[in-house]
Amino acid sequence: MTQPPQVAEIIRAALREGKIEHAEPRPGIFEVTLPGERKLQTPCRIEVGQHAVAVHAFVARNPDENHRAVYRWLLERNLRMYAVAFAVDHSGDIYLDGRLPLHAVTTDEVDRLLGSVLSYADESFNTILELGFASSIRKEWDWRTARGESTRNLDAFRGWLERETGPGGNGDPR
Repeated sequence: MTQPPQVAEIIRAALREGKIEHAEPRPGIFEVTLPGERKLQTPCRIEVGQHAVAVHAFVARNPDENHRAVYRWLLERNLRMYAVAFAVDHSGDIYLDGRLPLHAVTTDEVDRLLGSVLSYADESFNTILELGFASSIRKEWDWRTARGESTRNLDAFRGWLERETGPGGNGDPR
């Protein structure tokens, strides 16, 4: 059976090979930052335990609204995912969480695991925001359009925002 110190070295090698930004505050505990497109960064923690490697990645804070729809969407998504699943902590914040048995840890598997975390966090981010933070996004859109400010950082939501308020914002259907 592969021992925790050997597994930690495999993870170090995988992170080096993948040129992944990381720190190791304690032996066998890795803090990783995965770069994305929709979600610009996904902070992730990898912990080598006695029997498994655990991965925990922050995805989004507790939704402001529509919790039932957000959590249902996450649970339905869990059915199609590899190695990790969405989870909610005591504060309602959304994470990706997974375990990998020590004997299964290889550099390829670490790469696959982190690739799953990155893909699922990045692909899901805008949907989570749309479902759980629509009112805040709408307020930000209205505020920016009313003042002639750039809405570039809200481009991912432009379609449904313009359908609701019109291209000029503030309910103007022009």
